[in-house]
Amino acid sequence: MQRNISLRLLPAEASNDAAVKKYIAQSFPVKEEHITGFYRLKESIDARSKQIWISLTVKAFIDEPFVQRQVQKISLKDVSHAKHNVIIIGAGPSGLFAALKLIEQGIKPVILERGKDVRARRRDLAVLNKEGIVNPESNYCFGEGGAGTYSDGKLYTRSTKRGNISRILNIFVQFGADEKILYESHPHIGTNKLPGIITAMRDQITACGGEVLFEKRVTDFVLSNEIIQAVKTADGTAFKADAVILATGHSARDIFELLYHKKIFIEAKPFAMGVRVEHPQTLIDSIQYHISHSASLKEKSLPQSRYLPPASYSLIDHVNDKAVFSFCMCPGGIIAPAVTNPGELVVNGWSPSKRNNPFANSGMVVPVEVKDVFNYFKKPKPGVQNSNFENRVAAIERQPSNALLLMHFQKEVEQKAYEAGGENLAAPAQRMVDFCNNKISSTLPECSYLPGVHSADLRKVLPPFVHNALQKSFKVFGNKMTTRYDGRSYFTNEAIVVATESRTSSPVRIPRNEKTLHHVQIKNLYPCGEGAGYAGGIVSAAMDGEKIASAIAVLLQH
Repeated sequence: MQRNISLRLLPAEASNDAAVKKYIAQSFPVKEEHITGFYRLKESIDARSKQIWISLTVKAFIDEPFVQRQVQKISLKDVSHAKHNVIIIGAGPSGLFAALKLIEQGIKPVILERGKDVRARRRDLAVLNKEGIVNPESNYCFGEGGAGTYSDGKLYTRSTKRGNISRILNIFVQFGADEKILYESHPHIGTNKLPGIITAMRDQITACGGEVLFEKRVTDFVLSNEIIQAVKTADGTAFKADAVILATGHSARDIFELLYHKKIFIEAKPFAMGVRVEHPQTLIDSIQYHISHSASLKEKSLPQSRYLPPASYSLIDHVNDKAVFSFCMCPGGIIAPAVTNPGELVVNGWSPSKRNNPFANSGMVVPVEVKDVFNYFKKPKPGVQNSNFENRVAAIERQPSNALLLMHFQKEVEQKAYEAGGENLAAPAQRMVDFCNNKISSTLPECSYLPGVHSADLRKVLPPFVHNALQKSFKVFGNKMTTRYDGRSYFTNEAIVVATESRTSSPVRIPRNEKTLHHVQIKNLYPCGEGAGYAGGIVSAAMDGEKIASAIAVLLQH
């Protein structure tokens, strides 16, 4: 007999298979020797009360041979001599999963990636962190695997209606991810493990006859009768295909500008902007797991927390008509420079698979809409020369749809962050309480951001509607997140506020037909993933890639 059983266990019990087996037997009840084995189906932490529990669902085998979990694997074809081929611009999650789906359907994918493979890309990231030298084609956003490869590998998504989440997770396991992602409530691979998984996917694509070409930055589309006849790259090569999937990610500004100048319809899309906030991980643990800070420093005295992962949090507040919310929270993580061009500064966060770094960081962001940016651009700023600023805005306003307005705003703020940090990739920062009191911090706490931090007044970086909302919400979050033992809270000068988190999603949407999924104007162009405005994270981007590939397969095979 096989049966799914739900258990509520202490952390120490849930981490011990022998203890889990004992509770499975008690729930029937039968003797333990009748339980031939089990595996986990769902696992989550319930930390709402002082006593922390693990909610665990298992598949148990009683009086019959135990069968290990069967990981569903996709079956791929040889497409070396396929009748149809499709160009995929971008080797991020949407591009890679689109390629695998096309191969399943007997269609050859040709991936054009502007950046380098994961191994070579890692060297460019080392230079970026240590020397502050930005390679516009190979960085935290561009290169094999996309932005997700070196920004944590979180696989949690609320996009349950966009596709089959279980299928996506199983494919990750097929290519080397730990089976834990199949049952954890907030699955996470880790930046240290993702490169190997991405490499395995690429090897499989090429083994099946697909192509993955690196350092192939797209510079032009050859158009005729609302059809892309060819895709041109910076080295002068022209690629032809039956269809083109545009999966460039949220930071490919040159692609957005190319589409605009080619009069291919795009539109401005709201995104979110703010800062990265970093606390000592021990403080977040003491708040979330209800233990004293002194105890959190001594693992041997933690009867419950030693069996728990570094704590995370999810926060939201509303200031006037604006939400302020946490984004991409990274327990045991690192703040990284996600910049793609010299003269700009962007920060993001990531965690290794063990999440064992001493800091917890999270984006804390505010939505940015077209009306906010118009008001920001039009309002004079005391003591600041606005002539060039106003000229740029006037030029943007003349555009029929203001499609690039939010992109230019994003860029403007990132340039201000670069200047405020000292123009060497050091990030402008303040202690949290100082930030809320408009005080430049005389000293800054230790921070995981490798290029370094520079004390600055972040009012000179962030637009007022973002800065003011963050000030109010940090205090609210302090009231929500407070230790039970000594009153220490989220709102503390132990926390550092680092600017600027601005690549939360694409500032441009590339609209597509709701039924056919091709572009509303160009019949064989398929906007896809985060860069097109249809996804927000690894899993939703992967599902969108599969969705687009399936739509193309239906069209080509009929």
